[in-house]
Amino acid sequence: MTATEGSLRLDKWLWFARVTKTRTLARKLVEAGKVRINREKTTNAARPVRIGDVLTITRERDILVYEINALGERRGPYPEARQLYDDRSPPPPDKTSEPNVRAGPKPDKRERRLLARISAKNHWAD
Repeated sequence: MTATEGSLRLDKWLWFARVTKTRTLARKLVEAGKVRINREKTTNAARPVRIGDVLTITRERDILVYEINALGERRGPYPEARQLYDDRSPPPPDKTSEPNVRAGPKPDKRERRLLARISAKNHWAD
């Protein structure tokens, strides 16, 4: 199917939109079940997408939500690829709300040695 018919292969559109570096990686992303079309999971890289479809793409650290504006004719530069979709992704989580953020100064050498002794005692107590 070509872009003139009103639809385009999913893997080809992902490649055109620069979601993946190669079309093979786009196919693998879809076959791994990481892409949804209009909230419906798909593993078929040849499934056609149309203007107005919403793609939800799960990657390692983030979730991308793209609404398709255009199908594209080629894999062009980023500014051209960016016009193929509207980014409706949720904002990234706030870095300050992470539980691993230390609330005080970094322990000095003496405090680190004390912590090491305490953890060694607790380790042998088990």
